[in-house]
Amino acid sequence: MGKQHGSRCGQNIGWLGAMLIASAIGVFAFLFRVVRAGRSDRIDLACTLRVQRVRAPWFDRLMRLVSWAGFPPQSRIIPWLAPLIWLARGQKLEALFQILAWGTGVISFAVKFAMRRPRPDHPEVAVATARIGGTSFPSGHVLNYLGVYGFLTYILLRNRPLTLARGAAAALLGAMLTLVGLSRVYLGHHWLSDVSASYLLGLSYLFGLTRLYEWARRRLDGEV
Repeated sequence: MGKQHGSRCGQNIGWLGAMLIASAIGVFAFLFRVVRAGRSDRIDLACTLRVQRVRAPWFDRLMRLVSWAGFPPQSRIIPWLAPLIWLARGQKLEALFQILAWGTGVISFAVKFAMRRPRPDHPEVAVATARIGGTSFPSGHVLNYLGVYGFLTYILLRNRPLTLARGAAAALLGAMLTLVGLSRVYLGHHWLSDVSASYLLGLSYLFGLTRLYEWARRRLDGEV
């Protein structure tokens, strides 16, 4: 009875998840067309100028700190540390999926190539000096954060018992995931539509990846 109930719950979550992903992809497709037609430009500029009006030194430091992990060379080093840690702990499946979580980089490259939107370049927008290149839509920072750090957060919260250290680490990563979009706009490296597209794509990828992980975990544990 318990297994049947669990199976029905899993099916319900699967259908709900598929609907949410389809909805997110649909909104992304609409946003893609809006941006390509240039119909988001006025809103993007207004949002950037509004965010950049915040002059508090602590806010500026926070925004720069939040984006730090997404710049090279750390952006090419940190994503490999988590799978190495899982391997050192003997958690091979977690290590494999942590590497797959970096697949958001492929999505970012493909969409950027299709859109080829220039980076913000407006006389009223302050652009912070940083190692950035390529195009603007979508935000690679946001996409990769959701993949790499989003999956890491999921595993930290999933493992039981939840220790104080893991809880604190998950809370810190959650704050990064929440603030990175705002940070990219504040620093003048992306428009609001860029980061919005990345949240739609990144959350869809993360949800699908965690569902696949749960399926693989059950197979290994002999529950399927």
